Amino acid sequence: MIPSKSRIDPDGNRLPIKLDTTSNGEFEPVPLSPVNCAANRLAHEAADKNAKRLAVSRRDFLVSACGAASTLLAFNVANAAAGKVGGFFNLPNEAALEPALAQARIGGDEFIFDVQGHFVDPNGAWLQKLAPGVKPLSQMPKTGCALASEPGAYSYLRCLGPDEFIKDVFLDSDTDMMVLSFVPSRPDAEPLTIQTADAVRKIVDRMEGMHRLLLHGRVNPNQAADLDSMDELKERWGVSAWKTYTQFGPQGKGYFLSDEIGTRFIEKARELGVNIICVHKGLPFGKQSYEHSKCTDIGVVAKRFPDVAFLVYHSGFVTGVPERAFEGRGADDGIDTLIRSLIENDVAPNSNVYAELGSTWRYLMREPEAAAHALGKLLKYCGENNVLWGTDSIWYGSPQDQIQAFRVFQIAQDLRDRHGYPEITPRIRAKIFGLNAAKVYAISPDEVQKYLRRDGIAQERLGYLEHPEPHFLTYGPKTRREFLNLPGAGQP
Repeated sequence: MIPSKSRIDPDGNRLPIKLDTTSNGEFEPVPLSPVNCAANRLAHEAADKNAKRLAVSRRDFLVSACGAASTLLAFNVANAAAGKVGGFFNLPNEAALEPALAQARIGGDEFIFDVQGHFVDPNGAWLQKLAPGVKPLSQMPKTGCALASEPGAYSYLRCLGPDEFIKDVFLDSDTDMMVLSFVPSRPDAEPLTIQTADAVRKIVDRMEGMHRLLLHGRVNPNQAADLDSMDELKERWGVSAWKTYTQFGPQGKGYFLSDEIGTRFIEKARELGVNIICVHKGLPFGKQSYEHSKCTDIGVVAKRFPDVAFLVYHSGFVTGVPERAFEGRGADDGIDTLIRSLIENDVAPNSNVYAELGSTWRYLMREPEAAAHALGKLLKYCGENNVLWGTDSIWYGSPQDQIQAFRVFQIAQDLRDRHGYPEITPRIRAKIFGLNAAKVYAISPDEVQKYLRRDGIAQERLGYLEHPEPHFLTYGPKTRREFLNLPGAGQP
């Protein structure tokens, strides 16, 4: 390890694997369990001890591969002490002290294609719709960056804008490509508009990273003019897929993809030749129109429209629904509603339904046994070719900790034997990280990676990694108060 003088968190107070209450703003933050708190405490204690043994500062240790390995090993200890052994981070203890071993385990050269990314437009018209005195996201830790001191009531939002997005995603993480997505909103109140998303794509283009960003087109067909706007989204903005929220709509009334208005939306997508529909399921916004947050319609439309790829964002996951093995009809909420819909409509694994992991994996990192059931079920019933990597960043800061944790996560043998879950092999991991999404979006990873290795972002990252400055912060709300201060929080 090369000693450095860090300007960010110089005392090393922040862990590289961020186990906290942060939400993506679509669900109320959930307090950490006693086991989670113990895991963080043990990780801090291990950082002290291991940094001293390697004769480096806490900050230098935590920025290193050993720091991430040490943190994950501490999580294992806390979970095992609580009897939670169904899922674990498969690392040798020596990785906490041996840099080459740690890098070999938590590093990697997979093609990583994140199909769910977000950022905030710090100058958007959406700010004019806010009530006087409302300062959305102002409680977020990162909003205290140097940009916040610039003129303007909302200058702090620049800390969550395009520049930070590029640093977090492409410099501080191993992500190769990302799809910029959207939050549910009226056209006149979008925190990120298609125009701004396209502007960021052009920023990346100017860095010669033109293959790195794809765009969604936000469509809620139960909202006036959204279906008509699809032509422009395709022709002018070149969107690669559509993003919709079935629990969102006028007067809080959602819709099903299988009903009349949902069918019109799907048929319009087919007519335009953009046959990828990304639908938010699970992580419900509130009780109103709750039924539309479930996955009951997914199997119906997948069977009806076999030429359309349905990407189920969050996989139907709900924070308050325990993830267990699917038995019989399964639970009446959560990921089981997706599995049941597939089974009842004879949609076979590896067909045209894809389970996306944004926020789901990040939340389940704190509950490894539930993570084992969730991933095991999705691999078994959706298929190993149909589970997609997504992180919901930048709400969770840089996605690097999610990547590192997933690289070493494993389902325990006992659960695999009892429930028919597969082992998460390097081959399956590579598929989830990016190869599966590449097929959906008709991308050749080999061709893209040839370009990415020599583009401007790759060159900038090489220099940056000589003295990296990850902040290990998250941006989304961490408390109920912060959550309720978000525009439209908890409302479909």
